[in-house]
Amino acid sequence: MESRHLFTFLVVVEAGSFTRAAQKLDYAQSSITAQIQSLEAELGQPLFDRIGKKIMLTDAGRRLLPYAQEISRMHSLARDALRSETELSGVLRIGAPESLAAFRLPGIIKEFRGCHPQVQITLKPGACWELTDFVRTGELDVAFLLQPETEYKDLQCETLIHEAMTMIAPLDHPLMKAAEVEPTDLKNETILHTETGCTYRTLFERHLNSHGVFPDPNLEFWSIEAIKQCVMSGLGISFLPLITVRSELAEGKLARLNWNDEAQRVATQIVYHHKKWISPALNEFLNIVQTHAVKWREEAANS
Repeated sequence: MESRHLFTFLVVVEAGSFTRAAQKLDYAQSSITAQIQSLEAELGQPLFDRIGKKIMLTDAGRRLLPYAQEISRMHSLARDALRSETELSGVLRIGAPESLAAFRLPGIIKEFRGCHPQVQITLKPGACWELTDFVRTGELDVAFLLQPETEYKDLQCETLIHEAMTMIAPLDHPLMKAAEVEPTDLKNETILHTETGCTYRTLFERHLNSHGVFPDPNLEFWSIEAIKQCVMSGLGISFLPLITVRSELAEGKLARLNWNDEAQRVATQIVYHHKKWISPALNEFLNIVQTHAVKWREEAANS
């Protein structure tokens, strides 16, 4: 017994005629007739009395009706359950550098988990070059990168927002009085570095080197939070994405030097393999990312 024949039977009962059922299902009326006849042949009894243009359920039709309704209901439940299982389960493997993992991803992950708690999320930190390799090998489904705008031949890559960079210092730092801080002003400064391989550290050091400034590389931190605390205590200055220090600047815990970041500007990008199947869970995650990216750009335009 084919479920589509039972479904057609239910539509005919609801519509009250084969003609209206055909219109509702966008079938030819002959197809409706053929399906009902096939069902009647299988059951060995007529389901409708046809009197002129009117149709009425036979006793067999009335007895079949509740079973057809229950089969239709169970069919819908099974379809929805399987669709839900396919779309909203499994593991989503995400990579991001620390700055984005801490200051861009929490809102995205919170919204996604609120809607789809059955999807397991793993978050892998790393440098941008590492994360792109993990995407290529399939170890990650998607990665967030903080780097100069980059295109890849083998990866789908999209820029979400251009990130402002800033030079932070203790509140009483002498360079706070400078109208604009130049690279040569940093010759005798203690600069607190992020880890080796960090994209914006590399850009910053290249910019300083091009002006004959070679900062001491011996103060290197794996944690942005540690850098901020050390700057607050007066240990030195640092060059970080604005999103990582926005709260401390607003609260008056850190000072922002007048530094031109044009040569070291970066963007938050998202990448995934262009040949990878986009699962429903990953597709939903990417949609949420886009929604948040719109908000980020609006906030940046209004700040």
